[in-house]
Amino acid sequence: MSPVLAGVLQLTALVAALALVYRPLGDYMAAVYSSPKHLRAEKVIYRCIGANADARMRWPAYLRSVLAFSAAGVLLLYLLQRLQGGMPMSLGFASISPDQAFNTAASFVANTNWQSYSGEQAMGHVVQTAGLAVQNFVSAATGMAVAIALVRGFALTRGIGSARAGGTPIRAGELGNFWADLVRGTVRVLVPIAVIGAVVLVACGAIQNFSGIHEVGQFMGGSQQTNGGAVASQEVIKELGTNGGGYFNANSAHPFENPDAFTNLFEIFLILVIPFALTRTFGKLVGNVRQGYAVLAAMGVIWLGFTALMLWTEFAHGGPALQAAGAAMEGKETRFGVGGSSIFSVATTLTSTGAVNSFHSSFTAFGGGIQLLGMMLGEIAPGGVGSGLYGMLVMAVIAVFIAGLMVGRTPEYLGKKIGTREIKLAACFILVTPTLVLGFTAASMVLPDALGSMLNTKALGAGSHGFSEVLYAFTSGANNNGSAFGGLNSNTPWYNTTIGLAMLLGRFLPMVFVLALAGSLAEQRPVPVTAGTLRTEKPLFAGLLVGTILIITGLTYFPALALGPLAEGLS
Repeated sequence: MSPVLAGVLQLTALVAALALVYRPLGDYMAAVYSSPKHLRAEKVIYRCIGANADARMRWPAYLRSVLAFSAAGVLLLYLLQRLQGGMPMSLGFASISPDQAFNTAASFVANTNWQSYSGEQAMGHVVQTAGLAVQNFVSAATGMAVAIALVRGFALTRGIGSARAGGTPIRAGELGNFWADLVRGTVRVLVPIAVIGAVVLVACGAIQNFSGIHEVGQFMGGSQQTNGGAVASQEVIKELGTNGGGYFNANSAHPFENPDAFTNLFEIFLILVIPFALTRTFGKLVGNVRQGYAVLAAMGVIWLGFTALMLWTEFAHGGPALQAAGAAMEGKETRFGVGGSSIFSVATTLTSTGAVNSFHSSFTAFGGGIQLLGMMLGEIAPGGVGSGLYGMLVMAVIAVFIAGLMVGRTPEYLGKKIGTREIKLAACFILVTPTLVLGFTAASMVLPDALGSMLNTKALGAGSHGFSEVLYAFTSGANNNGSAFGGLNSNTPWYNTTIGLAMLLGRFLPMVFVLALAGSLAEQRPVPVTAGTLRTEKPLFAGLLVGTILIITGLTYFPALALGPLAEGLS
């Protein structure tokens, strides 16, 4: 079988698997977030954290809960790392330095999972399981909760709304209860799927233990030190929660995390399944599943288009030597090949996952550009767990506003008018990430210490490729992705601090605008549908949405892309 055909078959199998679970999972999540009952285990959790899960929250209270919970997560994870040296099961590893501990705490709480350390050489079992793995669950559940809050903003009207949360109807202006949404997303959605997924990974060869450091033989002779860990359980939520931080430095290229071609495809499935299925949840909660299909279509077109482009750029890598070696295999695992590596890289950069099964810096120049552009879109195709849906809905607001300008009509979306307040909040949302990415990149390119972190300054094309490394780092951080180009030493005070700030601001500032938008929409009375209303469930709107996303991203980032991957690819 040719490598190209193998890649196409893998993509076909992936689409079929996603289609198979799309409806049942989407319907199940809609039922979870509108259920009138609390499970017994959930009631225990509420008592332990002192939360009233039946209290209704308007958007300021919902936002305060999100920020308070996340701030506590940053502090606790920071302290775990700083105290690691004196804890049991630390494997003899020392405590993490202050700047790196801050960077890692910010990274995992922000659902970024950027790592400026080698996991198997820095983190003991307690930090990995009680710290990092826990944040993989709750940071993903936080993103889902914010997305559901925005959906309720569209679904509710002034007076008594139709949506429910915690057993009672939500009144206009109320977005539900953050603590109920957080716990339900974790207990009813993430944990059950993660348990099943972990069993699959263990059955296929991923490790799950708490062994210490020991010597292992190498195939070519000699030996090296390695340690075990609860890898399968952390790997599955790493992908399912679109987190990305690996137990080992090689991440999903390591055979203990990703043993073979089947697990590789299974992990891609885990990355995409909840973000795509949330569009069905959205349609069910707003009472029109065709609206969800329109958003799904926009996400699917972008994802399939980027995947096709990546496969083409990697399989068509020019040069007879490279073709004889099997195209662009440098930096890729022979277990996965070009096809499996390309599909994986697009899935991780179009979501906020950041897991890697290959060396992104070794992709072709245009392939690296596709990875960068995928993150620059805002990671909305299908995006992160929760963040992809609310990012796409904000872009839908922008799209209907543009459509309204073209026909001279007040824009409406899902029966809500898009007025001055709504469009300002949407504009602020889309401006946050470019400001962080381009601002920090520009600062890094003029500071000698920051420039000194480029390790390949004498390599061919180092000017454009070195710039791409820095641009990729801040794009990954601000978009809560977490993957990286190689060749940049990011474990310095400058990069640990600035990328940490980019991750926190890039995660929580957009949430401020999303929840404010949700609150504004929830206060409105419904607008009756007329002959002039834009039909947002039609293919025409899905095409307009895709065009809006591509044009806004292109106008924002094209100069930076031209200095980096485009210049390198054309040189």
